[in-house]
Amino acid sequence: MDDGAAARQGMTRGRTGGQLLADALVAQGVTHAFSVPGESFLDLLDGLYEVGDRIELVTCRFEAGAVHMAEAHGKLTGRPGVAIVTRGPGACHASIGVHVAMQDSTPLVLIVGQIPFSETDRDTFQEVDYRRMFSPLAKWVTQIDDAARIPELMARAFDVARSGRPGPVVVAISEEMQKTVVEVPDIGPAPTLPAHPAPGAIPRLLELLDGAQRPVLVLGGTGWSEEGRAAIRDFARAHDLPVAVGFRRLDLFDGTSPNFAGDLGVGSDPGLVARVKEADLVIAVGTRLQEATSQGYTLFPVGETSPIVHVLPDPAEIGRVFRPLLGITSDLNAFALALRDAAPGRARPWGEWTRRLRAVREASVAAPDYEGPLNFARALQALEAELPADAIFTVDAGNFATWPQRFMSVREGQRFLGPNNGAMGYSVPAGLGAAITYRDRLVLSFVGDGGFLMTGQEIATAFQAGVAPIVMVVNNGQYGTIRMYQERHYPGRVSGTKLTNPDFAKFIEAFGGHGEVVTATDELVPAFRRARASGKPAVIEVRMSPEQITNRQTVTQIRAAAAKG
Repeated sequence: MDDGAAARQGMTRGRTGGQLLADALVAQGVTHAFSVPGESFLDLLDGLYEVGDRIELVTCRFEAGAVHMAEAHGKLTGRPGVAIVTRGPGACHASIGVHVAMQDSTPLVLIVGQIPFSETDRDTFQEVDYRRMFSPLAKWVTQIDDAARIPELMARAFDVARSGRPGPVVVAISEEMQKTVVEVPDIGPAPTLPAHPAPGAIPRLLELLDGAQRPVLVLGGTGWSEEGRAAIRDFARAHDLPVAVGFRRLDLFDGTSPNFAGDLGVGSDPGLVARVKEADLVIAVGTRLQEATSQGYTLFPVGETSPIVHVLPDPAEIGRVFRPLLGITSDLNAFALALRDAAPGRARPWGEWTRRLRAVREASVAAPDYEGPLNFARALQALEAELPADAIFTVDAGNFATWPQRFMSVREGQRFLGPNNGAMGYSVPAGLGAAITYRDRLVLSFVGDGGFLMTGQEIATAFQAGVAPIVMVVNNGQYGTIRMYQERHYPGRVSGTKLTNPDFAKFIEAFGGHGEVVTATDELVPAFRRARASGKPAVIEVRMSPEQITNRQTVTQIRAAAAKG
């Protein structure tokens, strides 16, 4: 029996809109949904009760946290993450997660409860026009007012979220529609084959590569499969290509590989940036070469052809800023497999070039002699040896994130999640989403003291969901990134960036979790071991000197540089 016949056979009874919505999620293969409950979707909640053996409904404490969890699920699985929030304030809180998903190209479906459609345009309680609100943030926004169209529109939402450049879709569901009883069949995912490179694309790329002396492969984007990662890895190693990764895409290539040259983004090593500017061919696969990765759009000239082969699943993104020598529209995994199979490894003339870029990376990760009892770089490198081969890292926005990004190597099999749009408050809920998605894997979330008190209350969800992530709060008593910029432009005039914090170890202990405080280099690994052995959600508070504002400069050094003009 084909899928259509099976769906038609299933149309044997009337279902409420709430039941149809829950069944539509099942039909799309959804396994987890992250939600803060609201009166605007009580019937959907009732429908989810019926499918509780197939969809795990995770109750969260704040809508932004729920969407960050769903976004992390989407990043890790390649399938659209699902979040469900209520109207008005709930949707506004959720919007930051939609922005993360858009800039990170993460497949996501946000379902928003809506007012009764009979009250539209009366400025009724919590009324918002979501098409207008979310249109700049999402790939598509729709509203379902007719229960009979639920299977059609929900299937379309998932198709849009995962097609082309993946991203977020917002679906508003009016309140009374969820109570309507209709008889319609469910609709599953469309059986779509991935886009492959055009017939002449790979030969042309290899022709350009044959003429290069200083090539660099830059990896980015989402939706990579294990097979695709392995294929691009094998191609890079077979051709001795130096590999850099885009902003917060450290898990796309083994950081310990002799081909790995480092990451391009906020806090990148200046030596790597200089070498990429010298490259005579950049094969950019998956990365949009956005502002952070391109160092403020300075890596290549804007408005003229650059030595770039740009590979993306969405042709609208190719040439958006930088004009490439060659643009290839393709699914990233299909491209990687086609490239590997078309080009067996052979001797190449750029071995010394690759070694130079690797040397830059190795010099960058060498821990300096920082003043004080805590050398965070050395502590992190000692911690690296303690982590399992399939560990999942999450990071927040802030200067603290440049420490693990610079001094730790994300190895093959490990995952690394961070917000491309610089959203503070991402790491803790993203870590929870990761831990709930993969309950047998260690999750380590890095967050600053500012970001932790934005969404740190979501740690309560860990206890309810029965997972035990470890959160490392890097506490320097300030909004460190803003203080850094403040000192560069207005040295010594500290305004609005100091923070007063609680004892973060006691904070987690109040929930029944495990707390640790680290103030010296050799304390971090034992604290981590105790946290992991506890089997509880844990917080390790790392107390940093506010003077060491970045991993490259102190406040005093920034002020001295500013004084010189």
